[in-house]
Amino acid sequence: MKKEIYETLCQICGSEQVFCEESMSRHTTFRTGGPADILVTPKAEQISEILALCKEKQIPWTVIGNGSNLLVGDGGIRGVVLEIGKQMSEISIEGTKITAGAGAMLSAIASKAAAQELTGLEFASGIPGSLGGAVVMNAGAYGGEMKDVLTEVTVLTPEGTFLTLPVAELDLSYRHSIIPERGYLVVSAVLELHPGKAEEIRAVMEDLKEKRVSKQPLEYPSAGSTFKRPEGYFAGKLIQDAGLRGFQVGGAQVSEKHCGFVINRDHATSADICNLMNQVSEIVFEKFGVRLEAEVKKIGEF
Repeated sequence: MKKEIYETLCQICGSEQVFCEESMSRHTTFRTGGPADILVTPKAEQISEILALCKEKQIPWTVIGNGSNLLVGDGGIRGVVLEIGKQMSEISIEGTKITAGAGAMLSAIASKAAAQELTGLEFASGIPGSLGGAVVMNAGAYGGEMKDVLTEVTVLTPEGTFLTLPVAELDLSYRHSIIPERGYLVVSAVLELHPGKAEEIRAVMEDLKEKRVSKQPLEYPSAGSTFKRPEGYFAGKLIQDAGLRGFQVGGAQVSEKHCGFVINRDHATSADICNLMNQVSEIVFEKFGVRLEAEVKKIGEF
């Protein structure tokens, strides 16, 4: 069955875009995770046919972006993984409107916006994720969120039809949208920015970059902020106050630089990271009565 699926996917996408037993450690910023049965990097127009194939053959399928907010189990992922990336990374600018594919990196979009003297996306210039993933979770940083700049999103429905949704219908809130609940797959999005001055935009981006470099453990693999911000608290402060700075399980560690980050300190497995997150959550709850909820999404077999 796997051989048949592989050969059919090669016919749809080209053999150079289809990979068997592909280690997910190459596709996540945590640099952990077991093999995907089959991984494919499709163009937008190929997705419907891929999903129809999976449905026909009753094969599970999983969609990922840049892997910057994922923890993939050491057992890997069964079925087909669709990686929305370079094949869907086009960016076009018309006036103050930016249209980009779901695979476009936020940093690339922010850079192009700055070059066109458009302001409003500076907050996203250092987020190491793709547009599709950012839309799905309403990604944000330094006071800005995707809902501030998003105007509409084109998705593929579970039935295989394309649908364009205005931002008002996405129910965007803190790290939430209706997209995963409805089983939608983000294809592209339109952002609306504002005219600005290039030197001021670059200055803001440089300032945010300096803050990231000085305060975040960018020298180690991680998935960014590991836990969601509990209402009325900061996850990193709670973890620090619980005495967990530098706390380690296997090769995974609570960053000594920023307690809100769990890092792959030394050849960690996904199990190490998962166990560390669970222990941190339990200890914080015992000490402060606040339950930390993972911002990182877990997929695959643990």
